[in-house]
Amino acid sequence: MTTRLRGNPWAILAVLCLAYFMSQLDIAVLAIAIPDIVRDLDASLDQVVWALSSYILALAALLITAGRLGDLYGRRRIFLLGVTVFTVFSLAGGLADSPTQLIAARAIQGVGAALFVPQTMALLVEAFPPERRGMALGIRGGVGGSAAVLGPVVGGLLVGSLDWRWVFLVNIPIGVVMLLLAAATIPATGGRKEHRLDVGGVVLATAFLLLLAFGVSQGARYSWNAGIWAVIAAGLVLFAVFLAQQRRRQDREPLVPFALFRDRNFAVMNVFSVVVSLTVIGLIVVLSVTFQSVLQFGAWRAGLLLMVASVFSVAFDPVAGKLSEKVEGKHLLFFGMAATVAGLLWTFTQVRAGAGWAGLVGPMVVVGTGNAFLFTPLATVALHRVRPESAGGAAGVLVTSMQIGSMVGTAVMGAVLQEGGGTVPTVGTIRDVLLLLVGTAGVGALVCLAAERSAKPADAAAPAETAPTEAAPT
Repeated sequence: MTTRLRGNPWAILAVLCLAYFMSQLDIAVLAIAIPDIVRDLDASLDQVVWALSSYILALAALLITAGRLGDLYGRRRIFLLGVTVFTVFSLAGGLADSPTQLIAARAIQGVGAALFVPQTMALLVEAFPPERRGMALGIRGGVGGSAAVLGPVVGGLLVGSLDWRWVFLVNIPIGVVMLLLAAATIPATGGRKEHRLDVGGVVLATAFLLLLAFGVSQGARYSWNAGIWAVIAAGLVLFAVFLAQQRRRQDREPLVPFALFRDRNFAVMNVFSVVVSLTVIGLIVVLSVTFQSVLQFGAWRAGLLLMVASVFSVAFDPVAGKLSEKVEGKHLLFFGMAATVAGLLWTFTQVRAGAGWAGLVGPMVVVGTGNAFLFTPLATVALHRVRPESAGGAAGVLVTSMQIGSMVGTAVMGAVLQEGGGTVPTVGTIRDVLLLLVGTAGVGALVCLAAERSAKPADAAAPAETAPTEAAPT
């Protein structure tokens, strides 16, 4: 059985989807347990919010480094290490008896997730031929989307029927099974070349991403005071230093090979990923506030409306992946952005005093369908011409761009929605924000059109590396 499974792309896909699902589920699942954690650990709300944030900050800061580690030292090896760290510190989180222990466990959980998340994309690029990657990436995207939908549901079931600690402890049997399946299915392949990690690049990348992630994600909590702007400024300075250091390192296995960006589609898709992530997370934030606080549908009906969008997104992800093998990727992306604009404008017409929830079902269907045609073709277009030996670093950069867009979108929406000074935004404010998102979606549509037509996989000219890179053990 093990022999038949090893190297089987569909078996590998199943393992990678399980890992990606677990990493995304852990972003959403803990929020439902906040009141129980506050009571049980005698913690402040701020401490528990830090337990949520520490996971996201560690994940965002280390994605680029982890992706490149997979290129240099083997994707299978780094994947297994990441899952092990994630599983062990899920146990630590479940056994925590103080807020400090919980925050620390959650942060190291994020380190583990950062190690394996880029490998879930890079290993798919390695396992599937170019003509089948779209479907594989589409399934992966659908699984990630389902985690966002199921997170609060799973969290509610675990907290309600067992205890908040099971939000962490449930990861242990899943992690063990995943380690066994990964060892049985993902082959160890590659050359024997010794590699030297770009330690300076790792330190600089981790520092500037951590500072930027902290500043953007925590700005509203600290009222965007001078200290927050100083943190962001320091992050930007370190980013400039990082670019200069990487430029000098290009002939000695840099953390980010600049040759990746000579592929116009990879460069364009990184810009697009920031814009589309900003738009999508901004839309989720504004719809959550609109349905519950402004239109006062209640948590149950608001959740159902958001689930409509999520279900259609998950359902159409594999369809988008399959189409990306036959239809030009940038055209699918343009369709996704056009559908998002249409859904936003339809929502705009329905948001008014006394509006009923039934009138918003249609807009949510359109928004969810459009979302499916964004992230899956994005990954397919971005990675289409990336060499397999650079796929981990490329995936790390791409996922980091998405994380940055999501954090900026959350921060911007939070600031705009609080602009009026009241606790609940007005209908007029919500309509203005929806038009703002129409504008960002329009920018995204223009950006995706800047991508080149994808060459046939066999004829695609891979960008030349500055120095030849031998495949690392995977």
